[in-house]
Amino acid sequence: MGERLRKMLLPGKRQMIKMLMLAAKIAVGSSIAIYVAELLELQFSASAGIVTLLTLVTTKRGTIKLALARFATFAVVVLFSWMTFIPFRSEWLAFGVFIFLTVLMCQVSGWMATLSVNAVIGTHFLTTLDFSPSFFLNEFLLVFIGSTIAFVLNLFHHNRSQEEHLRDKMAYTEEQMQFIFGEVAAYLSNKAMEVDVWGHVTRLEGAIREYIKEAYEYRENSFRSDPEYYIDYFEMRMDQCKTLYNLHSGMWWLRVVPEQAGPLAEYMLYLAEHVTELNVPEPQLERLEQDRKSVV
Repeated sequence: MGERLRKMLLPGKRQMIKMLMLAAKIAVGSSIAIYVAELLELQFSASAGIVTLLTLVTTKRGTIKLALARFATFAVVVLFSWMTFIPFRSEWLAFGVFIFLTVLMCQVSGWMATLSVNAVIGTHFLTTLDFSPSFFLNEFLLVFIGSTIAFVLNLFHHNRSQEEHLRDKMAYTEEQMQFIFGEVAAYLSNKAMEVDVWGHVTRLEGAIREYIKEAYEYRENSFRSDPEYYIDYFEMRMDQCKTLYNLHSGMWWLRVVPEQAGPLAEYMLYLAEHVTELNVPEPQLERLEQDRKSVV
């Protein structure tokens, strides 16, 4: 009972640790960004902390993409500020036009994630109406400091523990699928089923769906090439679950399992032994072909 309770609490514990780590990184990163901006005597130094905050919520790869997008749109935002804030006397009208142009630019470019920081930069130009090179540099440094600190902090990610977690889930998935194959074989042998195997498949499919999300998250937080392996693995297991559903749909119409299902039951038991990570499927395909010919 204690082991079962530990397994039930573990996902919540992992989620809590992730939340605490993210909150700590945001707090530390934002504070450092503001401190650096103040050391450089930049105006609106607090905005550097906002840039860090808005960047740290992304993954490692996402941080790089977002930083590059912000640098790419920065000059355009300055241009929009100059085009709208100088001619218009009304601040609310000027800012409305500026936001319209900025949102449109972000939508067309596919960089909506940069909108919040671009809007903050725009308010600085609206407040000062200063388009001198020194203020341009001031605003660029705010974006640069915030993005750089976020990138550095995102390098410190619990990739090793996350990979170990994925490997544990791979072993768990294989164990559950072996159990399901055994229960299906029992059903095909006209034996009493001890559990609701189809409900078991449903629960396993839901779990695998979460594992796929975690595998994608792991990939986005790693610069290595192997994370694709975990995505492919769990997506393969998801396809196998769907195949089991198709088998269930066919078996549901059978009031009595025919004697001809015996070889299929034996084959399912044989398959259960080979639901492993490094299994090579050729022998199982050959066995299936032999069984098919013997039945025909």
